[in-house]
Amino acid sequence: MANDERSANKRSTDEDRALVMTKAVIPAAGLGTRFLPATKAQPKEMLPVVDKPAIQYVVEEAVGAGLTDILMITGRNKGSLEDHFDRHPSLERALEKKGDERRLDAIVASADLGQIHYVRQGEPLGLGHAVLCAKAHVGNDPFAVLLGDDLIDARDEILPAMAQVRADLGGSVLCLMEVPPESVHLYGCAKVEATETDGVVRVLDLVEKPPVGEEPSNLVLIGRYLLDPAVFEVLESTGPGRGGEIQLTDALQELAQMPAEEGGGVYGVVFDGRRYDTGDKLSYLKANITLAAEHDELGGPLREWLAEYVQELAD
Repeated sequence: MANDERSANKRSTDEDRALVMTKAVIPAAGLGTRFLPATKAQPKEMLPVVDKPAIQYVVEEAVGAGLTDILMITGRNKGSLEDHFDRHPSLERALEKKGDERRLDAIVASADLGQIHYVRQGEPLGLGHAVLCAKAHVGNDPFAVLLGDDLIDARDEILPAMAQVRADLGGSVLCLMEVPPESVHLYGCAKVEATETDGVVRVLDLVEKPPVGEEPSNLVLIGRYLLDPAVFEVLESTGPGRGGEIQLTDALQELAQMPAEEGGGVYGVVFDGRRYDTGDKLSYLKANITLAAEHDELGGPLREWLAEYVQELAD
């Protein structure tokens, strides 16, 4: 085989590999202080949303999008995360003996979602540092980052649309959402320009929690990212930013200025579906009520009770 043919085949293989994504990173090392004392002895990710822990919705979303190789970034007191996604033979036998097939299927399903690995983030040095902890596992592959606090309704999937943008344009792809101007300062915020595709923008700049009145737009980052592996080299040279932490936003800002051939370029997909911040008490309660009201078993009785309760409050 001629050298130029071998080179062409290698380029084709590299390009194909860059477009196929199977790895997901789920940072889950936070202390959950906003939910104390409920999170004093259990991870915030294990707080239930209806009948499943919040983290399971995120894992199911990843697996549903073809991301079956999952790395969780954990910390101290997070052992119940590993236990939840593991088999429980004695419980399975007890349910089988009782003939409780429905619950047996549910606990087995949570252990069979995908290949789940774990690595500890030794110090709470920020989201950028948590992502950097995944470098050895991810290697030179593109990968997704899904934040455990962000629950995306399964009917409003966003990862496939983001994957298509990466396939078309390369670089890294963020999930952006419009919020009221008075809420922008709570998020990372993007300065953008339009592309030829509706709902897809090119990210020019990023600001982590901009001061009120200095927001470049009302488009903010929510917890879904598809990242080029070039982000690792950038993170390794990124110093502490806002809050004294290594911010992923700062690394993405640098990637946005880099040429495409070096893994640069950042794009955003504007999401207008249902999303819940399960790290916020009110949004967490809304997630429970919304999803329970639409639950096959609980929905009817709950909606009936809610209507009666709201009427009582109005009287």
